[in-house]
Order: sequence, then structure tokens, then C-alpha cells
Amino acid sequence: MRILLIGNGGREHAMAWKLAASPRCEALFIAPGNPGTAQVGQNIAIAATHIPGLVDFALEENIDLTVVGPEQPLVMGIVDAFEAAGLAIFGPSAAAAQLEGSKAFAKAFMVRHGIPTAEHRTFAAAAYDQALAFLQTAEMPIVLKASGLAAGKGVVICETRSEAEAALRDIVQEHRFGDAGDEVVIEGFMQGEEASLFAVCDGQSYTLLATAQDHKRVGDGDTGPNTGGMGAYAPAPLVTPELQARICRDIVEPTLAGMNAEGAPFKGFLYVGLMIDERGPRVVEYNCRLGDPEAQVVLPLLASDFLELVLAGAQGRISSSPARLAAGAAACVILAAPGYPGDYPKDLPIEGLDIDGRLADALVFHAGTRRDESGRIVTAGGRVLAVTGAGPSLADALNQAYAGVSWIHFEGAHYRTDIGKKGLARLA
Repeated sequence: MRILLIGNGGREHAMAWKLAASPRCEALFIAPGNPGTAQVGQNIAIAATHIPGLVDFALEENIDLTVVGPEQPLVMGIVDAFEAAGLAIFGPSAAAAQLEGSKAFAKAFMVRHGIPTAEHRTFAAAAYDQALAFLQTAEMPIVLKASGLAAGKGVVICETRSEAEAALRDIVQEHRFGDAGDEVVIEGFMQGEEASLFAVCDGQSYTLLATAQDHKRVGDGDTGPNTGGMGAYAPAPLVTPELQARICRDIVEPTLAGMNAEGAPFKGFLYVGLMIDERGPRVVEYNCRLGDPEAQVVLPLLASDFLELVLAGAQGRISSSPARLAAGAAACVILAAPGYPGDYPKDLPIEGLDIDGRLADALVFHAGTRRDESGRIVTAGGRVLAVTGAGPSLADALNQAYAGVSWIHFEGAHYRTDIGKKGLARLA
């Protein structure tokens, strides 16, 4: 099969690596890709959001299946455009992708279908004064979310009323997250521990990948501002088989049934971000694609053929092709540029990327890199590299990941040193 993968981040490098491993993958193209994806396929200089150009390429190159990595083209309707052109593609329609593209839609959807989540209110930008008045009597801490897409950074946890008022002003009046702040969701702060669950869906049926736990805050001990994710591990010991069954019954299945009832069947990767406490699981957010950096730990634990799995999803036959998961664990540590998640420099030379020959169970996934005119690989983003380790236990996987991190260097690189700490404590 000739495969087209859309995207250029660490998630897409992991997806490309796993797709290329399939014996059915005759040719793999990545648009636009990065220096990492170029190691396993052919990069194509078409932006992930240039949908007409991607449709034309798929038609010209006789692409058998397209797989979409990032959320932006999904929300823009890439699946609708490809299917209108008679092209096979795996991902949700624009209508189904609203689950991620609009937090206001997702919250209202959960209320309609009785899916557990935090209490909330949604305000349009024009209702700024009403939102401000709501904050005067709201219980603290509280969470403010830009409703639209904000690259994983549109969530602000506020401990005090003054922090909440400042966050509201930043989102709505200062347009900190651009058009994503045209609506703001204000919700109660959920205590507990977070986990991520991934379902591969075909519109009717689903199969589960490994659970994972992401680390959103930039600093050790979950301190500092939110990022797109500083590391992850899988599986998450927090999610026991009994709890996973409850999540499927109370959240995943009502979500798929609800989308079907509303005329937008969900086909693609459904990511459910969960908060878990003594009351059980509640939805923090939905994503309409694999997580990043969770994909970098979930995919190494997939024992079955990834290409066959997404093909089954595209063809509506997941029920006869469930995912098989490998034993053991995987852990990923993000190497970030100095200053991230704020302003950061680019074009810093990266050394030590040749760890594949040094460590048997470590992988480097490129997230924010590029090759400069002299052929060197340099930094090109905030989250630069994802170093993944695998092993029979979480401790082994973390040892491999941090050993890989120790080989790699660029000026000002920073990373969290406590990835997986909560998981290790649960396993102790």
C-alpha cells in the first residue's frame, strides 16, 4: 500500500515509524514531515493545512490510505475533502472533530449525553462582563479554557480570583490564544489524578490502545505553566482493568453513541483525557487524534500491525481487528528549547542523536527540528525531541529514556527529571 501521513511533529514521527514497519507499506509519504520522518519515508513539502494540495498529491500518487496526525487539518475538514475526492482516509469528519475543535461544543455534548465532566459555564467574547461577574462568586481554584484550538496551551488553572480575572482578560481581551478565545469555558477545578485513554474508532466499534499519563506542566513536581506535554509513560497503573471497563461503559461508548445520534459518527483516534478521583472518572477534554507525546509511548506498546489497524478503522471493521498490546512499559522524556513554553530561540545545533546504536531500547522521535543548509540538524520548535525508552517494567523504560537524554545536547536544553514518578509510586 502507498500511504500518506499528514503532520510534522513527534507524534507523526512515531506514527511514521510504526506505519513503515508494516510489511504492507510499500511507500510512505509524510507531508510535510521532519528530519526524523525522513529516516522512514519520503517527506513532501506540503503544509498539513493545505488541504487542496494534499488532495491533489494523493490523487496524483495513487495513495491507498491517508492517516492524519494533527488536529488542525481535521477540524478544517480534511477528511470531508478527501472522501469527496474518493480517497480513503482515517480520521474524523469536521463535524466529529468538533469534540476537540470546540471545548464549548464538547461540554454541551457531554451534558446532552450524561457523560461525567466538571461543572462549567461557557461565555462568548461579547459576554466578557458576564464572565467577569461569574468569577466574582465562583469557587477557587478554577479553570479557564479557550474554546478553540490552542496547541495544547489554552488552559489556565487559577488559584485566586485575581488570577482568574487576569486569565480571562488575557484570553478574551488580549487574544493570547488568538481566535481560540472567541469563546471561553470556565469550569470547576477537578481534584484527582489524570490519565489518557485512546480508542481507535470506525464510527460504530472501537478498540483500545495502551493507557498513558502525560505531564503537562513544564517543571518537576507539576510546577510552572502548562505546555504541550513534557513527557509520558504507558501503561498508566492508575487505570486498572476494572476502571478501564467503567471508562468504556460510562464515557467511550456514550460518546460514540452520542456522536452517531447527532449525525456525526466518530471515525479516527479518540483521545479521552480523564481526571480520576474517589467519585470515578470524569472527562477533562476530548482530542480527535493521538496525543503528543503519548503517541510516542503508546505506539511502541502496540504489538499488532499499525497500518492494518488504521485500515480496519477506515473500512469499518474494527470489531474483527482489535489491537493487540505488548507486555512491558514505555516512557518518553521531552527535550525542550530554552524558554519554552514562552519565547525560545531556534536553529541551535543538536548533538548526540545517534543513540540508536548505543542503547538497545531507546528511540529518538523528532518533534521540533529541521536540517539547515549545511546539513546539520538544528532546533526548530519548543518541544524539540522526544526520547522514548521501553522495557519489561516502567523503571526499566525510564532508565532507557533518561540514558538516551544524557547522550543528546543542544544549548539551553531542559527537561523534567520526574517523568513517571506517580506511576512508580503506584507500582511500589
